Amino acid sequence: MRAVRVLTWNLFHGRAFPAAGRPLEREFAAALAGWDWDVALLQEVPSWWPPALARACDAHARFALTSRNSLAPVRRAIARRWPDMIKSNGGGANTILVRGGAPVEHREAQLRRRPERRVVHAVRLAGGPWVANLHAQVRPHSAARADIAAAATAVHGWRNGGDTTLGGELNVPDPAPAGFAHLGGRGVDHVFAVGLVAAAPTRVLDRGRLSDHAPIIVEVEPEVPVRA
Repeated sequence: MRAVRVLTWNLFHGRAFPAAGRPLEREFAAALAGWDWDVALLQEVPSWWPPALARACDAHARFALTSRNSLAPVRRAIARRWPDMIKSNGGGANTILVRGGAPVEHREAQLRRRPERRVVHAVRLAGGPWVANLHAQVRPHSAARADIAAAATAVHGWRNGGDTTLGGELNVPDPAPAGFAHLGGRGVDHVFAVGLVAAAPTRVLDRGRLSDHAPIIVEVEPEVPVRA
């Protein structure tokens, strides 16, 4: 397996900070298309965006719906016109974009229903490793830690002993998914792995005013066994 560049970014439901007062789908798509990554783990993605983002990035998309997706056509219509008014109530999804070959498997597990739906989902790449995406509950920290623990358990069950990356917005200052090693991060956005190590320091990308989170890239590669 060659090194894989893993990007993680919370899209802030397609909004800018400070607010831009208009839809920003093209700007987000252009930013993602212009960066050098192999797998993108995205959180708070408007639920109708994944196909368009995949086309812009020449990538394959797999997504899992999160919260506020009832009455989706109405929410979508408002969000497309007044994104800064409806904010997160436009509905959301977690999305994994993969450049190169299409994922050979996609799994999803619901972590909680209240106060809002949270999920972990993962894809298995053509070369064998799994890559998982998580957006943990924001408050309280005990809820975020419960989401992280449940996500780690689910991913360990899917990976069946194989190399795996788990990344996303984990919403605690010291996340520690059981069985995973920390490879890099910034703030509440982190990347962990099993059987993989960081090939380079974490890179923080310039996103301008898009989102309230800075995207990061962590390059991962297989861990070299220590010879006796």
